[in-house]
Amino acid sequence: MGMMFGFGDHRRRLLQAELLRMAGELPALGGRGTLLVQDISSSATVLPETGLQLVVILDSDEPFHRRPDFLVSHLRPRVGTQFFVYTPAEFETLRDSDPVIRFAQRHGQVIDEPS
Repeated sequence: MGMMFGFGDHRRRLLQAELLRMAGELPALGGRGTLLVQDISSSATVLPETGLQLVVILDSDEPFHRRPDFLVSHLRPRVGTQFFVYTPAEFETLRDSDPVIRFAQRHGQVIDEPS
């Protein structure tokens, strides 16, 4: 199998485009803020299997483990995407202790400022 040069750049552009598309649709679904967990900037290593990991702050009455299903069914991600969905109250309570939120705040990127 041949090697495709520039694939990392192609994959990065695909991830960034999908991130922007989904971030634009989240407010209509009750999204109150979005943080990208990992770095997909030009200096980051992007591999063929690299997907998106998003912390989403969402008004929801669903249990924690069911919230990503709502986003997958409504956003229909075109790349592998893992959602970590917190209510605004959970985000405020856990922002200094939850490892995923802390990692996203330190190493990720704010896509839509939490409100």
